[in-house]
Amino acid sequence: MASNKMLRFVTLGRQTPEKRDADDRTEDFGEIYREFAAERAAEQAGRCSQCGVPYCQSHCPLHNNIPDWLRLTAEGRLQEAYEVAQLTNTFPEICGRICPQDRLCEGNCVIEKSGHGTVTIGAVEKYIVDTAFDNGWVEPIRPYAESPESVGIIGAGPGGLAAADRLRREGVQVTVYDRYDRGGGLMVYGIPGFKLEKDVVMRRNAQLEEGGVEFVLNCEVGRDITFDEIRAKHDAVIVATGVYKSRELDGDNHDADGIVRAIDYLTASNRKSFGDVVPEFDSGALSAEGKRVVVIGGGDTAMDCVRTAIRQGATSVKCLYRRDRANMPGSQREVENAEEEGVEFIWLTAPAGFEAGAAAHQAGGPVVDIAQGSTAHSHSVAVNGVKVRRMKLGAPDATGRQKPEVIAGADYVERADLVIKALGFEPEELPTLWAKPELEVTRWGTIKADFRTHETALDGVYAVGDIVRGASLVVWAIRDGREAADAILDRFAAASASVAAE
Repeated sequence: MASNKMLRFVTLGRQTPEKRDADDRTEDFGEIYREFAAERAAEQAGRCSQCGVPYCQSHCPLHNNIPDWLRLTAEGRLQEAYEVAQLTNTFPEICGRICPQDRLCEGNCVIEKSGHGTVTIGAVEKYIVDTAFDNGWVEPIRPYAESPESVGIIGAGPGGLAAADRLRREGVQVTVYDRYDRGGGLMVYGIPGFKLEKDVVMRRNAQLEEGGVEFVLNCEVGRDITFDEIRAKHDAVIVATGVYKSRELDGDNHDADGIVRAIDYLTASNRKSFGDVVPEFDSGALSAEGKRVVVIGGGDTAMDCVRTAIRQGATSVKCLYRRDRANMPGSQREVENAEEEGVEFIWLTAPAGFEAGAAAHQAGGPVVDIAQGSTAHSHSVAVNGVKVRRMKLGAPDATGRQKPEVIAGADYVERADLVIKALGFEPEELPTLWAKPELEVTRWGTIKADFRTHETALDGVYAVGDIVRGASLVVWAIRDGREAADAILDRFAAASASVAAE
């Protein structure tokens, strides 16, 4: 029977945490939503209808037990609510901040479908776990017994860290290898602080490290250590590298100075938030300050770029996207936030090339490709405009989406001093980079892995997250990491049972 504190959606309207005023929040990189007060969180959790078939749960990749932890929150039983949330999700406080709830749990809420406004699931989830950390309810990782088996994880993003947590709690010896100097992957260097403040990720890294997970950072597999060396050191290996290879643009002057990749731009900005020395930012090459900025793309990475540019003091920020607002892949909530902050969206437009003029000298010299580690040397010309084609939506393509078509004779030039390419990511050629041609990949270059166990064509090697799915959501990577860890634990248990039977 539902608690008498529930089913309040008929008399109580949907409310979200207070959003900081746009003029205020664009002055810093702090998160834009304030915390729920305890009373308000309980009220909003109490709007849940406790329906018999919880579509919020079934549409969550992790199948989080959302109705139960909403009920516990409404009843003031917050420590129990945290324990239920943590059972199915390794990082609920991160998902509460960056999951596109409007497309997942909240978008499928039963009371939303009945016209009452969805339960504010994401904000309540964030509140529960932040409260748990504040009150010391988040327990350290303390395995009941240590296991001799060892697992090497390549990549310290959400998939790799979720697997590390799951394995370490069972006493497995875990080593995480990552190319960056901090664990967290794109959660640290790709997602800006106004969506996910960095201490939220770093405290989870600290929990894993204190629980016995070894981090080997600044370590590029194929350069600093071979893939075969990692396999030889461990009883199983998880590949969780993510996808970092940016899609490129052709056209006139596509390699001019001032045309940069989203990953480099965001990484530079996030490094500055840590207080790192970033010459490419300080020289102006990867800073939007005082510039007319054009971002090309319509996904969440593009939204991160436009909102970062506003905070860096750009004189104008425009986003070009080849389809209309209703068909863009990014979160509508993020578009709304960006518009409030002064971003202009130019729908149904696509770049056809770039205009460029004499390049000004930059004290910082060549621009370093932060994500890949290579150096892009300065050119003799700098971008000063994007050649734009106006588009219209035609017949649906193979995916069912209307295909953009060029409107003849409607081209124009959008002036720009900095152009950021946010066109999505593709996998690196791991079989080549790691000298492992037998590591099977799909025609898209992603690693082939069993959809249940996540094991690849190589015995004892598993793959999770974006390197299997293509660029996807953090919540899917967490699910993959947890499932791969469970499959590895089953493998170890079966091996032990076999030895015992001999």
